Amino acid sequence: MKAVLCRQYGPPASLVCEEVAPLQPGPGQVVVTVHAAAANFPDTLIIENRYQFKPTLPFSPGGEVAGVVKAVGEGVQGFAPGERVIAVCGWGGFADEVACEAGKLIRLPEGIAMEAAAALVITYGTTHYALRRRAQLQPGQTLLVLGAAGGTGLSAVELGKLMGAQVIAAASSDEKLALCRSYGADHVINYAQEDLRAGIARITNGRGVDIVYDPVGGAFTEAAVRSLAWEGRLLVIGFTAGEIPRLPLNLPLLKGASVVGVFYGGFTQRSPQEADVLMQELLGWLREGRIRPHVTQRLALEQAAQALQALAERRALGKIVLSTAAGRAAAQQGAAA
Repeated sequence: MKAVLCRQYGPPASLVCEEVAPLQPGPGQVVVTVHAAAANFPDTLIIENRYQFKPTLPFSPGGEVAGVVKAVGEGVQGFAPGERVIAVCGWGGFADEVACEAGKLIRLPEGIAMEAAAALVITYGTTHYALRRRAQLQPGQTLLVLGAAGGTGLSAVELGKLMGAQVIAAASSDEKLALCRSYGADHVINYAQEDLRAGIARITNGRGVDIVYDPVGGAFTEAAVRSLAWEGRLLVIGFTAGEIPRLPLNLPLLKGASVVGVFYGGFTQRSPQEADVLMQELLGWLREGRIRPHVTQRLALEQAAQALQALAERRALGKIVLSTAAGRAAAQQGAAA
């Protein structure tokens, strides 16, 4: 089978695609034949040894895939060969096969395309948890989304609107903001052309926003916090800008505001039953067409480095999904039928 490997830490260009031995499941494991694998920003960090999880070299990046169960290991119950699943594997997904613990699988209902399923969990799962549980978003509240045209940001625009928020999308180009409007943004701010605080004040008539969804970090975080309304919430999602901001703590004090960490992986491990309830709601919305992961690029597995380079340079709009030979064959078979 083919696998994209990180043999030494470095940029995406250092990845190699090689033939490796097929996988066998260990006790409690399931081997999944990968059809589609989503590229996510943490993949760019893990290959440079800058992520909180540090797999042993060599390894394949790729934290979420959709595919079909190939084999189950000793002690596995509830999954059988031939079943469609999403695997939230952490790494290992940029390959024809991935082995992961059975507890990291999500059964995939019929009628949902593999590429949409592969693009669901890390972005939409994180956002759903952030807005529903951490921010306690209520209809009518105002949500500001930074980096709104990326995969995670766009999921916040879409889910925020679905959950009844007034959504302000902030991004760095008119092209990106047009995409955000197509996903439901009520207002947009091009922060390459307009001061972020001035734009928020203009849109909210000086009141500020109830929630800031921030997957970016860097220079815009403090400006967004200064634009929070009374008892507003800053959702700390990640730091795609590369800089972890240092906030003056008098700002949340004076606004009665909260700085709220969003660690979706930790939540799924500590509260698996609650996480499953949220995931089933997401899958229902996906099946009903109420959410639609925006896949802007479909690349072959061998083009993984190209996908990660686009993410590292913040050029990607929506999601980039890699397809394997099995995925392409299944898609062709489905089209022929």
